[in-house]
Amino acid sequence: MTDNIREKYGFEADATRDEDTMENKFLTFHLGQEDYGLEIRHVTEIIGVQKITDVPDMPDYIKGVINLRGKVIPVMDVRARFKLPARAYDDRTCIIVVQYNGTAVGLVVDEVSEVANIARDQIEPPPRTNRGKSSRFFSGMGKMGDEVKILLDVERLLYDEERVTAGSSEQA
Repeated sequence: MTDNIREKYGFEADATRDEDTMENKFLTFHLGQEDYGLEIRHVTEIIGVQKITDVPDMPDYIKGVINLRGKVIPVMDVRARFKLPARAYDDRTCIIVVQYNGTAVGLVVDEVSEVANIARDQIEPPPRTNRGKSSRFFSGMGKMGDEVKILLDVERLLYDEERVTAGSSEQA
C-alpha cells in the first residue's frame, strides 16, 4: 500500500530533499469534516494502517507502536489528540510518518489529500481562544481559494504536555 500512496500523491521519502523545494509545501489530510496540513519537510512517508502493538501506561492518544522496517516507532491517533470522536480505521486511514528532532512518530489520520503549495502571504495566525486547548497545536490557517487548511505545529503536536517517549531509545 505504501507504494500506491507514494504514486498517488507524488510523494517520495528522500533524506536529501532540498529545503528550498519544500518551502511552502504542506501535506494535507482530513480529520472528520476539517482539512489539516503538515509542513512537508517533517514528513518521511505515508503508509497504510498496520498492526499497532499496545503499550501500557501511555497517554490515550498514543495507540502503541509499529515495526516499520525493523524500527519501532510510536503511533499517535490525531483524532484522539484533538479529543475528536473515535472512528473505526478503514481503507482510507493512513499513518503519516513524521521526523522531528531525530524522533520518528506515526500520525493516524482519516485520509491523506494532497501536497499543497501555500504561500506565506496566504497563511494567517490561528485564532486565539481561551477555551479550545486544541488550538495550541496550530501554527496557522492556510488559505487555498475559498478553503482554509488548519496548519499544524509538529513540535507542539508531538511534545506539548507529555513527551512521546515510546520508541525513543530506538531512534538513531
